[in-house]
Amino acid sequence: MKKRTIAVILTGILLTAALTGCGVSKENKKTEAGDDDLLNSIQEAGVIKVGTEGTYAPYTYHNEAGDLVGYDVEIAQAVAEKLGVEVKFIETKWDSIIAGLDAGRFDVIVNQVGINEERQQKYSFSTPYTYTKGVLIVTGSNKEIDSFEDLSGKKSAQSLTSNWAKLAESYGAELVGTDGFNQSIDLVLAGRADATINDNLTYYDYVNQQPDKDVKIAALSEESSENAILIRKGNDTLVEAVNAALAELAEEGTLKEISEKYFGVDVSVEE
Repeated sequence: MKKRTIAVILTGILLTAALTGCGVSKENKKTEAGDDDLLNSIQEAGVIKVGTEGTYAPYTYHNEAGDLVGYDVEIAQAVAEKLGVEVKFIETKWDSIIAGLDAGRFDVIVNQVGINEERQQKYSFSTPYTYTKGVLIVTGSNKEIDSFEDLSGKKSAQSLTSNWAKLAESYGAELVGTDGFNQSIDLVLAGRADATINDNLTYYDYVNQQPDKDVKIAALSEESSENAILIRKGNDTLVEAVNAALAELAEEGTLKEISEKYFGVDVSVEE
């Protein structure tokens, strides 16, 4: 992969698609090729549509000037540049973002989507570009919860379709649905939930931005969460092109540079 440039890869992809399509009628082409024409469509339009929250700092959020910024935003822009297209971000709440992908509102999701078996059955993932650990967050005065096992019978504020919600539920927590991390924290601070689980990087960014908030980490997960770009199944050529782009960005040091800009460390590689 190190010696294969994006241009060479895309040329091969498009040539294969062209040869495969020879002699196939327009009516049958999509059925036989699945959704593999999506890469062609993106490049012909010159735009890749990316679903993202826009409210999930430091990954995807608005700065004081109102601009959409963040780690995931810059990752999406860097991948798009490798593909030779522009990015159109479509901001969507987390609990409806995957439905938006299903409906074709956007081509991919770049929003710290965790890889799990259930999603892999229906969707394709790029290679991971972020590795994080889960943290169990409670109020500073909470003395009842100091491990994930202590969540049993407690209320955990979570985005209901997230991996963190599944983790909380696996420990016996009652889920309190929220639109995202900030609302989850607000519910914990207001006493409407006992805890919330999210990734360690989001938590560290939050307390750095709001050091007066009375929250603490009660426990840290042992396993890392792998997060990647989510793509509808059947788009194998797009997946290959995105993976090639990420590989080049890693080799050039761009992923590390973006990561260190937002976190001070390289979260694009597993520790």
